[in-house]
Amino acid sequence: MNQNEKIEKNEKSEKTKETLSNIWQKTADVSKKAAKGIQQGAKTLSEQAKEAKINQEAKKRNKQIEKYHPITAKEFKSKDFNIPNVIEIVDDAVRRNIEVCEGAIGWIEKHKGVEVLHLYDEYVKKSGLQFIPVDICDNVYYVDAFDRNRFINVNNVFSKTNEEKLAELEQIAFCLGAKSCSVEIVEGESEESSSTMTANVSSPVKVKSNAQTKNKSKKSQHGKAVSRFTGHDSPKTPTLKWFAHDDSIKALIEMRCADVNSIKARTLELKGSSSATMSVKVGVAIDAVLGGGKGKGKGNGGGMSMESQAIREHNNHLLFEVEF
Repeated sequence: MNQNEKIEKNEKSEKTKETLSNIWQKTADVSKKAAKGIQQGAKTLSEQAKEAKINQEAKKRNKQIEKYHPITAKEFKSKDFNIPNVIEIVDDAVRRNIEVCEGAIGWIEKHKGVEVLHLYDEYVKKSGLQFIPVDICDNVYYVDAFDRNRFINVNNVFSKTNEEKLAELEQIAFCLGAKSCSVEIVEGESEESSSTMTANVSSPVKVKSNAQTKNKSKKSQHGKAVSRFTGHDSPKTPTLKWFAHDDSIKALIEMRCADVNSIKARTLELKGSSSATMSVKVGVAIDAVLGGGKGKGKGNGGGMSMESQAIREHNNHLLFEVEF
């Protein structure tokens, strides 16, 4: 073998080694990339599993929040939060062991389509709300018609508003310079048609019927109050609350203030529905919170359901007689 052949053979050998080295390097690179890809794939699957678990837990928590509807102090103090018209003061122990209720000041629940705030007794003082006559655990309160920071115990709400109406009518007579006035509460005649109805306002009786059944409740006196004054000829416009939108009351005030001699006496019949304490629907909802209002559960202490009292008030009339 000559010198040239030896050189050529060495060159081929070097090229072969280089080629094999390149193949080995590429194989190693491919292996490393494959291993790295497997590791990244495993990491991605792990992350996806963790994310799925987090989403599942969040979904579960959201369902719990929807179910229990807890209210925090921050939410309660928010300008966007509307305090329901009905509040029940409850012991915080009733939901102490529920995770989503931790740190809550109560919860909102719908009863017969009406929102009710169940407020923990320990937060009552911090709420800034006033409960009339006093805040008591396991009692239900209804919002004051003229002050949304005041809530009146439902055991007293109808008697209290009735007193306010009588006092307002008496004040109207006094401001207009009347010599006397009388207010008589009359249970109005009503005609109802339904499968379940109230047969008598003062003594509710449920009657079941598949056909439409009509019933009339007779008018009857429910009390009368008479006031006498010295009288005067300097009438002034009284402050109105319950009767601020009653046209007959406003007309009486305008006539008397315009000319003291234009009217000497007037009898007005004021419908109870025009100055009602609450709707019948709210009365039904409060009964549901109270446990039916028929001696079961908490009860309302009055022997008559809130629904029946609301119906009676809506059917009542106030006969307002004033003499100048």
